[in-house]
Amino acid sequence: MHERPLAGIRVLDLTNVLAGPYCSYQLMLLGADVVKVEAPGRGDLARQLGSDAELNRRGIGASFLAQNAGKKSVELDLKDPADRATFEEMVGAADVLLENFRAGVMARLGYDQERLRALNPALIACSITGFGQTGPMSQAPAYDQIIQGLSGMMSVTGTRETAPLRVGFPVCDSIGGLAAALAIVAAVAARHRTGDGCHLDVSMLEASISAMGWTVSNYLVAGEPPEPTGDQNATAAPSGTFDAADGPLNIAANRQEQFETLCRLVDRPDLVADARFAEREGRKVHRAELNDELNRALRQRPAVEWERVLTAAGVPAARILTVPQAVESEQLQHRGFIAQLPFPDGSGRRLNVVSSGVLYDGMPLTPTDPPPVLGQHNAAVGELLTAWRVAQHSMVPAARQRADIVTEGVTE
Repeated sequence: MHERPLAGIRVLDLTNVLAGPYCSYQLMLLGADVVKVEAPGRGDLARQLGSDAELNRRGIGASFLAQNAGKKSVELDLKDPADRATFEEMVGAADVLLENFRAGVMARLGYDQERLRALNPALIACSITGFGQTGPMSQAPAYDQIIQGLSGMMSVTGTRETAPLRVGFPVCDSIGGLAAALAIVAAVAARHRTGDGCHLDVSMLEASISAMGWTVSNYLVAGEPPEPTGDQNATAAPSGTFDAADGPLNIAANRQEQFETLCRLVDRPDLVADARFAEREGRKVHRAELNDELNRALRQRPAVEWERVLTAAGVPAARILTVPQAVESEQLQHRGFIAQLPFPDGSGRRLNVVSSGVLYDGMPLTPTDPPPVLGQHNAAVGELLTAWRVAQHSMVPAARQRADIVTEGVTE
């Protein structure tokens, strides 16, 4: 496999916990050289988070291990003059600076956008916050659950009886991290044309509302406020969770031909001719009655059997798996989605981490090195800076190269 697409891009990562580290993990998987700048003696708070208390105590909590493989760790106190000097050298040689402090913290540390631009005019500085750098909520603290509630996400999760419910994982952190990673990649491409850096202001709230898609657009465009529909897809029927003989089964027969095929395979072709169910909008209105009829038929066979039969016929259907079942599935094994690395403590244990879900020229983008212990690369800062400066001079943006060609030999 040839070099990954972001090979040679140098990322200075000041972030903590999830949204920022998840962003820089995606950049690392794409080939970027990521250095975590961590507070001396403490490091990323995620080092103390996770379900294994002993790992938390040792500063390599499961939450940290999950999205920090392949990165380097350097301890710097940005209030210490010597450490500030080192940090400024690193800023000068970096391509990207990523931070998720509350709005204004970087400026109070002496590194507002004007200062960063003076240190490195080509720097892409990305700030991830709950609400963005401006606006009446810019100073409010924000965790994933807060964003889930303010975005409207919780209001449409669950049923009318159970909503609002939190989505079962920190989805807004992940969305914010992905939005930041996409913006950074775009900014790298733009800088290749112009030679100029920029500031990216990422709002987790706005990114999360954007990712809600039709749930939001149905209100903005059609004026229809969304309601919680539980395990049912509000846009089509039959589409949701159904009852097989041994447990739940997801079916998404969203198109007319899929509905007709489903009815035939469950031995209920009469449902196609039923006036309540014959057309798409009618099926949505009479969803409960249709689901009752289908569930009676689906309870005759186990979920795995229905999954095989329906999928083969072009009707989207699948069992509902637990997380262990999902990550151990044959499909993910085939794709090389789970990478196995050594534990960073040298214990000989094996660490399983996820990749990005992208194959690059047929190969999964997986990390090659384990997550770092706190300050693992402190002694190598000098070597790191030398390598970064060499890389910086070898990657002159195309726009500047063209400018040099145009002006070569021209005199006043």
